[in-house]
Amino acid sequence: MAISDLQERLTDLDAFQRATGDWGIPANYIPELASIDTEQFAITVATADGQIFSAGDADTRFSVQSITKIFTLAIALGRVGDQLWNRVGREPSGRAFNSIVQLEQEREQGRPRNPFINAGAIVTTDEILSGRAPRDALAEIVQFVRTAAEDDDIHINNIVAASEIEHGHRNFALAHFLASCNNLKNPPEMTLGTYFHHCAIEMTTQQLAMAGRFLMDANCGPRLLSTARIRRLNALMLTCGHYDGSGDFAYRVGIPGKSGVGGGILAIVPGQASIAVWSPGLNRYGNSQQGTEALARLASQMNWSIF
Repeated sequence: MAISDLQERLTDLDAFQRATGDWGIPANYIPELASIDTEQFAITVATADGQIFSAGDADTRFSVQSITKIFTLAIALGRVGDQLWNRVGREPSGRAFNSIVQLEQEREQGRPRNPFINAGAIVTTDEILSGRAPRDALAEIVQFVRTAAEDDDIHINNIVAASEIEHGHRNFALAHFLASCNNLKNPPEMTLGTYFHHCAIEMTTQQLAMAGRFLMDANCGPRLLSTARIRRLNALMLTCGHYDGSGDFAYRVGIPGKSGVGGGILAIVPGQASIAVWSPGLNRYGNSQQGTEALARLASQMNWSIF
């Protein structure tokens, strides 16, 4: 199917997903996310030739949550390069995103399996935070996202951040365990405050798809990373971007993607398209139920696959 057919395809896809009625369950352990109406769906595709196609609730802002881990990883690698891998690995976890089990295993020794599980993202945030105040680290993260999207109307939802701080007991446990293994440079509370706030960035699917263009490695949008680093980020998104559901996502969709428990997914077709999808109900892996199904259908219809 040609790019020229995309708008019709997205409109049909929106109608199809809404008709299924299988909306999943929102992230009920974060009160500000638990109350969101699950019967919402949005999708936006930004193509390498500069076109934007959207359907559904594409102007609705949502909490992107763990999708920000892509941007923080890009920033951290820009600051310390491959030294980051001394603190966090690059292997799939096979565990839930907030699991503490692997950190306790002898061969892990407090080194998170990859930068997209919560423990790994906490370490990545800690690296960005090192040597400065949280507000300065957050300003850099937000500015990076705004630059990528070419849109200054992107902000942190402080109410969501406060809700995560109040109820983020498991993340506090992860951070303190990391600290006990000498894998945090800053006090756990300071690193977690920064982490919770960047996860509470709100975007629409249009903004998110635009922000993901730099991962296409195409001649569109701002050039933020080298080709080599873009390829490595995409590799990590494919193998680790959906936690213990990463293999299933790669098998069914076939392109790199990063999910968030706010119901968003950013997926990349290298050289061709940046796709953002959102529906707040989650599947058993903690990834968007409708979003995953929609991406599988769209990738099949457009013959988009890295394989």
